[in-house]
Amino acid sequence: MQYRQEYAEPETHFIAAQEPSEPTKKTRSKRPRWQKVALITFVVLALLGGGGMIAGGLYFRSINSGIERVDAFDGVPEAERPVVDQAAKGAMNIMMLGSDSRDPDNESGSRTDTIIVAHLPKDRSSAQLISIPRDTWVSVPKSATGRGGKDAKINASFAWGGVPLMVQTVEKFTGVRIDHVTIVDFGGFKEIVDALGGINVDVEKGFTTAYALNGTRTFNAGRQKMDGAAALDYARERHAFADGDFARIRHQQQVIKAILDKAASGGTLANPAKLNSFVKATADAVAVDKSLNLLDLASEMRDLRSGNLTFLTCPVKGTGMMGNESVVLADKEKAAKVFEAVRNDNVPEILSAAK
Repeated sequence: MQYRQEYAEPETHFIAAQEPSEPTKKTRSKRPRWQKVALITFVVLALLGGGGMIAGGLYFRSINSGIERVDAFDGVPEAERPVVDQAAKGAMNIMMLGSDSRDPDNESGSRTDTIIVAHLPKDRSSAQLISIPRDTWVSVPKSATGRGGKDAKINASFAWGGVPLMVQTVEKFTGVRIDHVTIVDFGGFKEIVDALGGINVDVEKGFTTAYALNGTRTFNAGRQKMDGAAALDYARERHAFADGDFARIRHQQQVIKAILDKAASGGTLANPAKLNSFVKATADAVAVDKSLNLLDLASEMRDLRSGNLTFLTCPVKGTGMMGNESVVLADKEKAAKVFEAVRNDNVPEILSAAK
């Protein structure tokens, strides 16, 4: 997987392509570009717990040392970062990022289409994954290169200053200190699903994709089995829905839950060949910050399953215009309550405030 840090001007219309203003800067060896659906990392960590911990550990010990690492916190001023309350010591907040450079709307591959704050309570009995729509209008701090320092769509911060500026921007918007960062390649998403032998998804409403891996694809309402290509098309589509990117967020959450359910119940952990294919496919799609130990985290999360995961979306008021840009407007009052509960490691309040 190739980690890319690019610098570009923010998008000029709602959920649209972003043009780079400076050449791409390549900092890693040649592997597929990282792209979207950052929850995949979370899924693998959870799956390698419980009964599969011994077998999973044997695979992960070799993978953990070789997985791609990024300087996620390089240049992030410590004095400007949120302070962790004593009551929340031991809880963990992971920022998950992803982009889809194969999406026809994404011409430069410099956007972060998926932004998630995953909260792991200190007892590790559950997890709350809060999606932040990529076009949310926020205050972006100034990067080390001098870019930013103004209001913009939240994903512009990655284009202007890579992962470190995204960390700063999310911390400023939420008031939540980010402990770790994961980045996932949506290009590897197809292989992950195929390694499981497909997944079952309940399609809420029939639709035909505007784009697909091979022409268009029609999904009928109801439960259906999807291979990797179909699942990728399903999780990517937004044009077919009136609520666009919000529908895509819901579908991503559906697909990730389906992956976790299939892997946990389909004999993956007990089958060395299946486990090998699944873990390798996932490891090829993942990059993490330099301090994250995947094996230790997997051990801590050994009892976590899809029933313990809650998928949420940052409260918003809807969309609006900022100059010539169509943006998502956060409901600042409600969002503040959600993220205050995250800072306090108050799971019931997180769930209540997010309704």
